[in-house]
Amino acid sequence: MPGERPRDALGRPLPHGAASAIPFEDYAAQAPEQNFDRGRAHFAAGRFFPAHEAWEEAWRQARGTQDEAFFQALAQLGAAYTHIQRGNAHGARALLGRAINRLRAYGPRHRGVALDAILSVLEAQMEAAADAERTGVPPALLAVPSL
Repeated sequence: MPGERPRDALGRPLPHGAASAIPFEDYAAQAPEQNFDRGRAHFAAGRFFPAHEAWEEAWRQARGTQDEAFFQALAQLGAAYTHIQRGNAHGARALLGRAINRLRAYGPRHRGVALDAILSVLEAQMEAAADAERTGVPPALLAVPSL
């Protein structure tokens, strides 16, 4: 998108005029369902920053609906896994905790996602991030839940 700040492969801003390692998608031009699906595809492929961007736009688009907190949780999940990739244990732990709390409110299944199955994966990842934060080492990526 014109005017977007270039980003490295982990979503960190690069100087203006640099080549972006992440192609920009026009998420605002898509419906929330399309952004949900794009986020899922990016997340499954380990492209956590673009997943976060797609889900963040779905969250904006779903304001005032029953899906608002669901998309917010997914955006936080994408950001948490981005922090894991970047070695930021504190950010990963905090965002995983927020995402988990929001996802729990949606029961065992929502929008085709088996939340009960992924919550245990997310909780284990949050514990690993908390351990990394306590010991001062970068967090390990344990598993990417299937959304």
